[in-house]
Amino acid sequence: RSIKHDELYRKSQPSTSREVPSKRTVAAMYDKEETQNRMYHFRAMDAYARHKELVNNYLIYYGGKKEDFKRSTASDKTDLDIIRENHRFLWNDEEEDMDLEKRMAKKYYDKLYKEYCIADLSRYKENKVALRWRIEKEVIEGKGQFSCGNKKCSETEGLKSWEVNFGYMEHGQKKNALVKLRLCPDCSYKLNYHHKRKEAKSRKKRSEETVSKRRKHDQEDSDGRKEDKDKTDTPETEKASSATTPDSQNQSAEAVWKGPVQVVEEKSRSVSCIVHIL
Repeated sequence: RSIKHDELYRKSQPSTSREVPSKRTVAAMYDKEETQNRMYHFRAMDAYARHKELVNNYLIYYGGKKEDFKRSTASDKTDLDIIRENHRFLWNDEEEDMDLEKRMAKKYYDKLYKEYCIADLSRYKENKVALRWRIEKEVIEGKGQFSCGNKKCSETEGLKSWEVNFGYMEHGQKKNALVKLRLCPDCSYKLNYHHKRKEAKSRKKRSEETVSKRRKHDQEDSDGRKEDKDKTDTPETEKASSATTPDSQNQSAEAVWKGPVQVVEEKSRSVSCIVHIL
C-alpha cells in the first residue's frame, strides 16, 4: 500500500456537486454572521446609547410606552437639598458618628465666615429677623463689615456694631446664639424696632412711679414735720403763757428799779459773751 492511499495524506477536495443548501443551513449561517456584526456594534456604544437601543427593541417586540421606563424623580436629592436638610447655624466640632449627609453639611459650614452676620429685615415689624453667616464673595466685597449687613442695603456711612442674642428653631429645638451685626442707622432702627418701643414704655412707667413715690414721700415728711412742730410747740407755749402773767410782769418791772444793773454772762463753746439787761 502506497503513501498516496493513506487517509492522512489525502486532502479534502471541494465537492464538485452543485447542490442547493437547505434553508436551515442558510438561516444558521445568517444568524451567526448577524450576531457577530451586532456584537461589534453593541460594544462600540456607550452605556446610555446601549440602554436606549434595548428599550426601543423591547417596545418594538413587546409593546408599551416610553413613559413606563422613566424613573421616578420624587425621591431624588441634590447636594443643595441635602445641605438644606442637615444645615445648622452652629456645629459642634467634637461631634462624631456623622453620616454622609451630615458630613457634607459640616463641610459647607466650615467654608463660611463667622465674624459678622448678614440679616434680612424685610419683616422687622413682625419682630422676625433672619440671620446667616457670610460667604467668601461677601467677605471680599466687604459686605456686612464695611457696608451695611442688611441683605437689601449697601450703605457704607454711619455703621454701628450690634450684638444680637439670636433665638431660632433648629430641628424642633429652640436655640440661642450671640452674633455681631454691622448696620446703618436706618437698618439699626429696624433691628431695634420692637426693643426700643418696649424700653420707652418701661422708662415712662418707671419715671411716673418714681415721681409718685417722691410726692408721697415729700407729703409724709411734711406731715411728720408739722406733727412734730405741733407736739413741741404746745407745752412750751403753755409754759410761756402761764409764766407771763400780769403779776410777774409787775414784779419784774419793780425789781428793775429797786436794785443796780444786773450783769448776765452767757458762755458758748467757742466764744463767751456778756449781755446787759436794762
